[in-house]
Order: sequence, then structure tokens, then C-alpha cells
Amino acid sequence: MRKPIIAGNWKMHKTVAEGVAFINAVKNEVEGTDVEALICAPFTLLPSLVEAAKGTSVKIGAQNMHFEDKGAFTGEVSADMLLDIGVTHVIIGHSERRQYFGETNETVNKKAHKALQKGLTPIVCCGETLEQREAGETKSHCKVQIEEAFKGITPADAPKVVVAYEPIWAIGTGKTASSQDANDVISFIREVLEGLYGDEVSEEVRIQYGGSVKPSNVEEIMNESDIDGALVGGASLEPGDFVQLVNF
Repeated sequence: MRKPIIAGNWKMHKTVAEGVAFINAVKNEVEGTDVEALICAPFTLLPSLVEAAKGTSVKIGAQNMHFEDKGAFTGEVSADMLLDIGVTHVIIGHSERRQYFGETNETVNKKAHKALQKGLTPIVCCGETLEQREAGETKSHCKVQIEEAFKGITPADAPKVVVAYEPIWAIGTGKTASSQDANDVISFIREVLEGLYGDEVSEEVRIQYGGSVKPSNVEEIMNESDIDGALVGGASLEPGDFVQLVNF
């Protein structure tokens, strides 16, 4: 049985004080659920959020990391740096990283390998643009992204990866793929993983949906057969909304 995972991606929002206040507001409200609750925050907040979440079920993740252990990479953060402050998860290959900061399928693969090597849980993102969707290229595009992201990852490590399917046209736009459409693509992604690793491994991998998920639609999305969670942007910024998402 795959454990649902609801992850808030704060993107470039919140000060340390605001972040700590958020964790203090939600930590008791999401205890005792069968859902993994995760907040992925900017680097500056991470040590304080880890401290605020200690002794609770709330986990703290980063939004990016470099694939090298150290070096002349100004502005970058390594896996060891994240582990040093108690971070457990890291988002890899978010569409905004791909669109604005030159992330490629190759760098996604390198980062996924490094995260797994160090014991971090990578959340590997994939998804199509509106143009690709209208051209009927959604599945072929996602197939390439998944195959490239998982290249060289062993059958033993594959279930440790969380996949996030995020149609780019639905991120922050208010548009949401219908729950059936999202489930159809996520089922296809699971088929791609089955082709790589076999049925047993593919059934273990958790696959989230992301793209304008909010309290009003999360239950419908989570009721679909192959959707194991949500990667949530704007609706994860308010404590009350996040609590509703986790307690869907």
C-alpha cells in the first residue's frame, strides 16, 4: 500500500519567522494521519523549519540541490549541506527550474542519483506544456522525461523516488487537469516505470499530481486509482489550506 504524500512547495515565499509560525500552526493539526506531510521551502528557512518540526510528523524538504558534493558552484547547495541541517526530501527538475534555470533531463538524472546516494528522497518532476498537450505529445514527452530521470537507477532504489506529474499549463494558472485526465497520465507513467523495472517495483513508486491543487479539489484528485499525493504551490502557503489538504 503506497502512503499518500502531500507536499507544499513554497517556491520563493516566506521569511523565517513566517515559516516557523506556519509549522507551529499546522503541526498538531496533521498528526495521526496516514498521510506524509511535507513542506519544501527556500534554503534560508530550512534550518529553522527543521527545528520547529522536530518531534512532529511534518517533514521538511528543499526545492533544489546540486549533483556535485562540493566545488566552485556559486549559489548552489549540496546534498550533504541539506542532510547536515536535517532535510529529508528534495524537489528535482521542477518545471520552473527547467524553464528559467536551464535544468535538463541529464541534470535531473544526476541529481536523482546523488539524492539517493546520500539518503535524501528525491521528488522528480515531469510534465508537458500547453502546446505539447494540444499536439497530443503529453505521454511521449513524459515518457522521455521519466526514462531519462531514472536512467541507471537500480530496481532497489526506484521505489525511493517520488514522481510528481505537473502539467506546466496548470501550474499557478488556476487551470487543473481533470482528475480523470491526471490519473490517465499518472497511470501511463506507472506503465513506463513497469517497462523499466517490472510490475512489482512500479506499484511501489508514489506518483503525485501537481497543478492548481487546492482544498476544494484535493479529495476528488486523491480518490483516483493511481494518484498517491499532491505537490501543491499556492494553496500550501496558508496553514488552514495545508491542513485541509493533508486531511483530505
